[in-house]
Amino acid sequence: MQFIKIKYHILAAAIILLACSSCQKVINIQVANAATQLVIEGNVTNQSAPQYVKISQTVPFTNTNTFPAVSGATVTIVDSKGNTYKFTESSTAGTYVSSKFAGRIGAAYTLTVQTGGKTYTGSSTMPIPVNFDQLTYRDDFFNNKNGKLMTVHYQDPANIPNQYRFVMYVNSVQVKTIFDADDSFTDGGYVDLDLFQSDINIKTGDTVAVDMQCIDKNIYTYWFSLSQQTTDNAGGGTTPSNPPSNLSNNALGYFSAHTVQRQTVVIN
Repeated sequence: MQFIKIKYHILAAAIILLACSSCQKVINIQVANAATQLVIEGNVTNQSAPQYVKISQTVPFTNTNTFPAVSGATVTIVDSKGNTYKFTESSTAGTYVSSKFAGRIGAAYTLTVQTGGKTYTGSSTMPIPVNFDQLTYRDDFFNNKNGKLMTVHYQDPANIPNQYRFVMYVNSVQVKTIFDADDSFTDGGYVDLDLFQSDINIKTGDTVAVDMQCIDKNIYTYWFSLSQQTTDNAGGGTTPSNPPSNLSNNALGYFSAHTVQRQTVVIN
């Protein structure tokens, strides 16, 4: 008798589930598509070389995550002495390049982009460089991948606000992790900064290069805010939002005048 009751309850439950499933309604979630925005990535460095500005635009939420290039823009940079540098579009659509020049330490630079009947501007001042002493590595027990952890070493100047960005390349492939630092807690001290990342497993035989950029406060705020939204930097990330830009007219991206030093090591 108990066996029959159990079978009855199972049958009743199955009938209820079937009825519920037959009553399911498909709900279409409507996602509002925001208006497209211009995206500008501009850099001036202290290296004597052509400088680059990349221009693209955002796409609606429902589109693929590919930002189309913006061609036909007028791009210029003016420094604090009044020197004007004109940029021309290269063979790569949306990439604008100047003639060869080196940015000057302490100089302010203003980027102007004209496109689509609108004008966008951004300003940045090139900081005094801090010497990049050494790039070292050791076993990366943190990520437990039998890989290597890279460490940058430099002396932070005392009583001067300093901000840094580090860009890592493994066998010429850029690591996606954003590395940023300031001297809020290291002012005037010798810094040994570990570059934690789980994007590329660094192993014996690899060639690792790290660029040290000395950046101004606005650009540090941009990279710091962006780093807090990425999984690799924030252990899951925060709610996505546009990082604070130093560009006008609601443009996304940044314009940075910064110094660059590179250290390269081969992993033994």
